[in-house]
Amino acid sequence: MTRRRAALRTTARIATLAAVAMLTMSGCASTGAAGTPDKTSLTWGWNLPTSWDPVTSTAGWDTHALALVYDGLTQLDPDGEPVPGLAEKWEYAPDGTAITFTLREATFTDGTPVTAEAVKQNLERGRDQADSTLAGQLRIVTGVDVVDDRTVTVHLDQPDYQVPYLFAGKTGFIVNPAAFDDVTTLATQPEGSGPFELTAYTPNAKADLVKNDDYWNADHIFIDEFHVVPVTDPATVVAGVKTGQWDVAIIPPSQVQGSEAAGLDVEKIRALTVRTLDVNNTVAPFDNPLVLQAISHATDRQALVDGAYFGQGTPNYQPFPRGYAAYNDSLDDLYPHDVDAAKKLLAEAGYPDGIQIELGISEDVSAIAEVLQAQWAEAGITATITVLPPNANNYVTRTYPFVLDSYSGRQSPLQALEVLYGPEGLMNLGRNTPPELTDAINAARATPTDSADYRDKLQAAVAIGVTSMPNTFLFTWPRILIHPESVTGIQHWIDVQRWEDVKVGA
Repeated sequence: MTRRRAALRTTARIATLAAVAMLTMSGCASTGAAGTPDKTSLTWGWNLPTSWDPVTSTAGWDTHALALVYDGLTQLDPDGEPVPGLAEKWEYAPDGTAITFTLREATFTDGTPVTAEAVKQNLERGRDQADSTLAGQLRIVTGVDVVDDRTVTVHLDQPDYQVPYLFAGKTGFIVNPAAFDDVTTLATQPEGSGPFELTAYTPNAKADLVKNDDYWNADHIFIDEFHVVPVTDPATVVAGVKTGQWDVAIIPPSQVQGSEAAGLDVEKIRALTVRTLDVNNTVAPFDNPLVLQAISHATDRQALVDGAYFGQGTPNYQPFPRGYAAYNDSLDDLYPHDVDAAKKLLAEAGYPDGIQIELGISEDVSAIAEVLQAQWAEAGITATITVLPPNANNYVTRTYPFVLDSYSGRQSPLQALEVLYGPEGLMNLGRNTPPELTDAINAARATPTDSADYRDKLQAAVAIGVTSMPNTFLFTWPRILIHPESVTGIQHWIDVQRWEDVKVGA
């Protein structure tokens, strides 16, 4: 089927939906002649992606929206373990340097089959395209062999048992190769095989999608129309969910109490999110580790959580939440709040009279920044707060050497370390990686995940990264979603928020 025929099919589907639009309200089910639910619609208050192209999207949270239209070779279950996606099974070569995926029967939304050749083209594009944000993760792929239409073997640069985790996210999302004639269109016109199909998109405002009836797991998708509408003013989100503007919405910690008082269900989902300070350690004064240690000691993480996050978080010194496989207990309280220690470290670094720094922020984190500013001032660290220009992509431009940021973990814990610390990692602003960290990451990659020493090797790599790299971690916090009791079936996914078995009542 050509892309034009696909467009015509989409137009027809939109027309069908329009016919029932008068009967359907957001979050409600229309009823047929027999009084049974006919069409259901759900509006999600969430961020729209920086790009609908998984190869060029730049934000970790993009994965949640992209998973609406794309399917990965694998998925992660609520505990973060890989399960079948487009691939119904996989098997490693005895030496761990190749993995063979067997694809299930699936189709893209234009009706063409998902084939091993499509997988090959996607992996090679993600690895080789000049502006790919996935290149760092896919450089492990040395070759891709098409065995037959439904069998593909991925060759690796070393034994690597993280691949089934890795391919559950953007790195493994499969785009219809028909779009590769002009990949620039994918930024606004995704072409995948996921549970939904995008029918209309207004950047920064709204995305409208319809259920993909040909999705391989369509029997578990009970939402016919799906809308993503960002929450632009957190102060209005509780009222918006109560009135049906949104059916499910992300809320900041400041809105938890109000949501509970309004009688809404509050889902506090353990997530791979951590508040961080991005640091370019090639720029003075951040090229001095003592300065960074002083900043860390000057930070009262618990007071930060209590004051800026209404107690909805946990102080942390590493990029993973407690209880996750990569969490290293030895890093607990690595830099306890100690103003005197901070002053001493500054003096040792050559700043006995204190230091002046610039902290870059996005406008929505000004409250956190102001708490940090006040805390640091007690240790003689004078921070000037600068709001970054809208749509500034500091991961690429690296214009600002010290930025208050948040980090959304990746499907593979070692992929997460590559994003943070790898030589091409988006959050490694200095683009430098000590050899001992590379060796530790590779040692963990080469260890089967069911091996007795896997966790020890994984956590050893985490410890080296945290103690040798400049990234500074502040606290973890849950993904907080609210909804009325009429929305049921929301699972607590540690990774991508999925919509299988979610239902919307009348």
